[in-house]
Amino acid sequence: MSSELKKEYTNGEITIVWKPGKCAHSGICVRSLPEIYKPKEKPWINMENASTDELVSQLNKCPSGALSFYYNEDKKINS
Repeated sequence: MSSELKKEYTNGEITIVWKPGKCAHSGICVRSLPEIYKPKEKPWINMENASTDELVSQLNKCPSGALSFYYNEDKKINS
C-alpha cells in the first residue's frame, strides 16, 4: 500500500493540493507567481499575494499535475 504525500493550502475560496512526488520541477509556478511560490521558505506556498483567478490560471498550467486545486464550496457540496 503506497501513500502519496500531499499538502494542502487554502485562501478560503480554493485549496491548492501539492503532490511533491509528481513534481517535474519545471519552475512554471515560481516564474509565474514568484510572490506566491517560494521554494526556500516554509510553507513554500503563500496564497495571500494573488487573487483566486490568478492562482487558478497558474495552477492550470502545471505540466505534471503536482499542483492542483478545488473550490472549497464544491467540497462542501460534495461532502
